[in-house]
Amino acid sequence: MRLDKFLKVSRIIKRRTVANEACDAQRVQINSRPAKAGTQVKVGDRVTLFFGDKTFRFRILKVEETIKKQDCTDMYEVLTDEN
Repeated sequence: MRLDKFLKVSRIIKRRTVANEACDAQRVQINSRPAKAGTQVKVGDRVTLFFGDKTFRFRILKVEETIKKQDCTDMYEVLTDEN
């Protein structure tokens, strides 16, 4: 699954276009490497998001095309959420 779609489906970022813009601005890393929106994600990848002075790190636990809103937090494990 593409990174931008994963961010939207998991509801980490609400819209896919916003996820795409974050990737274009190099505010997303996968396994400590800058990632583009089309980068394929897989289980076990560690993703870091930078928004302003906030850093959000998580590990992907499962990749699914569609998921219910109440189950979306099962897709990832929060590693750090720093302000």
